[in-house]
Amino acid sequence: MTSHDIVPASLAVKAMRDSGYKNAAYAIAELVDNSIQAGAAVVEILCQEEEELVSQRKRIRVKQVAVMDNGCGMDKDMLRRALQFGNGGRLDDRTGIGRFGMGLPNSSISQARRVDVWTWQNGYQSAIHSYLDVGEIERGEQSEVPEPNEEAVPNTWVRRSNSAGQAKSGTLVVWSDLDKCDWRTAQSIFKNSEFTIGRIYRYFINNDRAKIRMAAFLGRGTNPVTDDVVSANDPLYLTPNETLPAPWNAEPMFEQHGAPQVIQIGLNGKALAVTVTISVAKKVARDGHNAGDQPHGRHAKNNVGVSVVRAERELELQTGWCIQSDPRERWWGVEVNFPPELDEVFGVTNNKQSARTLAEFAEVGVDQIAEREGYSSESELMEAWEQDQDPRLILIHVKQAVERNLSAIRKVIKAQATPRQGEKFRHLDPNSAETIGTQATKRRQEEGYKGTSDLSESLPPEVKTQQIEESLVSVGVDPVEAQQRATSLVSSGYKYEFYKVGVDTAEFFTVRPKGGSILIGLNTNHPAYDHLVTLLESGDEVNDVAILKARLRKSYEGLKLLLEAWARYEDELTDGVKKERAQEARLDWGRVARQFLRED
Repeated sequence: MTSHDIVPASLAVKAMRDSGYKNAAYAIAELVDNSIQAGAAVVEILCQEEEELVSQRKRIRVKQVAVMDNGCGMDKDMLRRALQFGNGGRLDDRTGIGRFGMGLPNSSISQARRVDVWTWQNGYQSAIHSYLDVGEIERGEQSEVPEPNEEAVPNTWVRRSNSAGQAKSGTLVVWSDLDKCDWRTAQSIFKNSEFTIGRIYRYFINNDRAKIRMAAFLGRGTNPVTDDVVSANDPLYLTPNETLPAPWNAEPMFEQHGAPQVIQIGLNGKALAVTVTISVAKKVARDGHNAGDQPHGRHAKNNVGVSVVRAERELELQTGWCIQSDPRERWWGVEVNFPPELDEVFGVTNNKQSARTLAEFAEVGVDQIAEREGYSSESELMEAWEQDQDPRLILIHVKQAVERNLSAIRKVIKAQATPRQGEKFRHLDPNSAETIGTQATKRRQEEGYKGTSDLSESLPPEVKTQQIEESLVSVGVDPVEAQQRATSLVSSGYKYEFYKVGVDTAEFFTVRPKGGSILIGLNTNHPAYDHLVTLLESGDEVNDVAILKARLRKSYEGLKLLLEAWARYEDELTDGVKKERAQEARLDWGRVARQFLRED
């Protein structure tokens, strides 16, 4: 008899196998979710590998991946429901990290053609077992989850576990026939998963609520060839990370930027809150030559984005808030933490990999959202949504909080940038601008030109050092850095010193004659700083030739914009003394610039 099921099981399973898990790490995370939700204190990710002979060469390939826990286990009815798509025991549970009823079957068949589950509530010898087999489903041999039968956990897996023998209850999930797993060895699975899993479950690991072990075994062996415990990976770096070099393995690499912001919302008669936490790298973390290419800098590069956390479990790092071409984005952290009651508002996917609606709001302006929703302005949209008690209003408040704080901490990151190692010894470099500028200044002095700073050149060194140090501190330079700069400048006998500081004025740079030198302050808040200084200065953190070329082009355009701005400034001056003085200043500056550049 021909079947006329609305969705034939074989076709449904085929579609679900391509359900969009980013990689095996996120699929494994679904099983870890189930374990933690079941109260497991220990979760073990275990891989069995086999040797294969291919073209006269032996190679290692992973054959099975298992997740075993010491959670509460399941009875027969719960096990069958757990293996059903869209079922499970927590469909209406808004108190934990589960709920969607898709995790176990969906994640399993996204990687493997067969999944076996053993679960027990009175010792592993009392376990019950059931399974899903894609081949049987495709052949029409399996149309429902098999009735669980009593079957002890295979002894090999028990011996590989550190907890099964002592646990009264628990669950073992085993994937076999791994036809869709991109990573072919246990080493590659662990290497690519540990960072992500450590970030997803960082709250549980840091609070000792879950220990996640990764171990690999060869053949039927029970002695691990690889055995490790997953470390918490905090993308805000407000906690130490054991995988980082000292001192960041023992103390936080970032510091919190202000107090966490709590955004309140009422939904279905319940008061809910979304918390936005901001962090920024400590200044010392960016000291030294090319900190971005050091181990801690490379680690931070892999954690760039806004961490979206639901019920203390990370969904994803959203990069829609980031400036992709700026390597300094690694030096900040943002976390948006919300309760499961807001799943529909945030657009949480059933595989818990994304908060789609929040991601959409991150990538467009509020004015664009207003236009899309049929409102004429941002204020009209927010007023209407407030009157209608539309819960999406909280997404706009979250968006504004993130963007407002990102704007502030990007300024902090610009201003805190310390001289790279090469800059600290720039006075020893005959090709540095400071060296060439000092030589050009001496020639002008010999030609009879006198500057204000020249009057202080004969002061005692300690007086000059104090004047320079006090001047730098007065404009916001860190006192320790100011002292180092002043001492270095006076001892070298050079004329010029560049420093960076963020000020809310229209000046791109300031000129301060102090201690016989000329201090040139670059305003990190001025757009010209991003167009020129940032693009050129941080080039050693970029290895992509195309990006470097794009930066050079943008810098050239930035230079032309500066010249256009001066040209327009002159053009807007009315004929008379002021315009003549501007033209004379341009001519005089050009003469001095010509002499300085000829020195080069």
